[in-house]
Amino acid sequence: MPPRIVTLTVNPAVDLATTAKSVQPGHKIRTFNERYDPGGGGINVARVIFELGGQTLALFASGGVTGRFVEEMLTTAKVPSQVVPIRNACRISVTVHDQSSGLEYRFVPQGPQLAASDCANILEALHQVEADWIVASGSLAPGMPTDFYGKVAAVVSGRGSKFALDTSGPALAAALGHGISLLKPSLSEFESIVGHEVRDLPSQMTQARRLAQTGAAEMVALSLGAGGAIVATADRVIHSPAFAVPAKTGVGAGDSFLAGLVLGLSEQRPAEAALRLALACGAAAVQNVGTAAVRRAAVDALLADTMGQQSRPSRCSAA
Repeated sequence: MPPRIVTLTVNPAVDLATTAKSVQPGHKIRTFNERYDPGGGGINVARVIFELGGQTLALFASGGVTGRFVEEMLTTAKVPSQVVPIRNACRISVTVHDQSSGLEYRFVPQGPQLAASDCANILEALHQVEADWIVASGSLAPGMPTDFYGKVAAVVSGRGSKFALDTSGPALAAALGHGISLLKPSLSEFESIVGHEVRDLPSQMTQARRLAQTGAAEMVALSLGAGGAIVATADRVIHSPAFAVPAKTGVGAGDSFLAGLVLGLSEQRPAEAALRLALACGAAAVQNVGTAAVRRAAVDALLADTMGQQSRPSRCSAA
């Protein structure tokens, strides 16, 4: 039976992507080419895993008419999902592409207030689901305790599953060392953990391995955007360059990367192959407007393309 990957999103969103001729202060900005997607880190991960043919379930907190819209979009896309009801409405995130400058503007609300009972219900739902991997991705909602993801890690490890985490700020710091199988920070998040800037690749590889050696997580996947990505454990570290593709957006690229990496690892692929799949998913995401708009054909094409030779991993025995 294929591995089952359950994703957790405690602060989902309706994601609106749109375009404006020019974004200027004090003016009514007319937009066009609107696209709506079910958003939030874990939901994005589940959507990509489903697109790639993996077995997944998107578990998420849902409230209000916006929450029902997220549910409806996932149902329409046939992505398996399970809702933990909350009282307040889910947020709406907006991404505007400015045609005049080529810049992308992202407006992300903090989300609804969650009560202690909501948090308890989410943890109880995690106790009940069957999963080989549980992937928690995204910010905590207001009202949630900073150590919530640490509590999630305890639930996951207690049932013998693998736990992947992608978050930031105090929620990230509080979860380190609590049974994380895979940690996926961005460069800025990684630097916040190590406490200083780490801008050259050899230092990034060394620091990623050292972070794994501290027990913060069994595996650290450091995403570097156009610089590719690093995967490190306590005894080895590899780096693979990014695929060179034209980018239309960065929304959901990190979640798409995480989806490919977890899927590859869950299928027992070598770390090099899982990393290459992750980078292909991230590259496929940035080529399309919308949130984590990955298509399996695009991923397969990237992996099959002989130009993908550039993304073969390099190893380093950094101390």
